[in-house]
Amino acid sequence: MSTLEAREFTEEQEALVVKSWNAMKKNSAELGFKFFLKVFEIAPSAQKLFSFLKDSKVPLEQNPKLKTHAVTVFVMTCESAVQLRKAGKVTVRESNLKKLGASHFRVGVVDEHFEVVKYALLETIKEALPEIWSPAMKEAWSEAYDQLVAAIKSEMKPSA
Repeated sequence: MSTLEAREFTEEQEALVVKSWNAMKKNSAELGFKFFLKVFEIAPSAQKLFSFLKDSKVPLEQNPKLKTHAVTVFVMTCESAVQLRKAGKVTVRESNLKKLGASHFRVGVVDEHFEVVKYALLETIKEALPEIWSPAMKEAWSEAYDQLVAAIKSEMKPSA
């Protein structure tokens, strides 16, 4: 079975993801940063996976490279989720997907890392949108994230 085979992402799930992303978009820099701080709070050892954090003496909260990386990842994840149903698959440019896969492979990302990131993402969205958060929204974001991870994992091999 191909890991890129799209599981069904329903209209209802799409609507929940689009609604929540539209509500979060204006705060994406702040939310992206909170998302990554949450990852490191849950799994401090994950910092070793980021070259720009390895020898940094700058506190995480003040690290400009982390802020830039965090917003890039958060926006890419959310935009990918929003496009999922329309495209019928994860819509990260293939070259970016190959780079993501290769870099995750190179630094030794494993399934547990993806699970920590998923938990942090869901918690970040839940905290950002408590008035509209629901079990259905959690399920929609979980499905979108799982499909993005499957696409990244399919490219996790040594770069050619």
